[in-house]
Amino acid sequence: MLEADTRIVILGSFPGEASLAARQYYAHPRNQFWRILSEIWRVELVTLPYSSRLDELRRRGVGLWDVYATCRRDGSLDRAIRDAVPNDLARLGAVAPSLAAVAHNGGESALSMRLTRALGVDVHRLPSSSPANASWSLARKIDVWRAALESVSVQRAPTR
Repeated sequence: MLEADTRIVILGSFPGEASLAARQYYAHPRNQFWRILSEIWRVELVTLPYSSRLDELRRRGVGLWDVYATCRRDGSLDRAIRDAVPNDLARLGAVAPSLAAVAHNGGESALSMRLTRALGVDVHRLPSSSPANASWSLARKIDVWRAALESVSVQRAPTR
């Protein structure tokens, strides 16, 4: 989900089984992605219909995409990814000319930071929102995610 006015794109690695089955980003009920953004923006995203969540992201200039277009993986853990085919990250600037930052959601996504730094925008490594990332508390994740969003002024709702 990238728009011409996307200011920051959050890059995951590749959707997990629950997300693929639901055809929704971050669909696993224990993934903290929507909860993190809810806390930062003080908007209840978790209970909204998926299309309304995406509308809220678009309204704030946030895009979603993955570093891999396809891969083989048993289960949903990033460490099980095999034969990954990368998305064309170099095209992000052309697709989203307002892009000011890229935020990598987790370590597997962050392996592509060399490519996203070449875009000439701010690049952030976020702690994974995955339930597998239990070493970070929700509060610590929120702090880091908030800083990345604030770097491009998408922490608050725009006045449109």
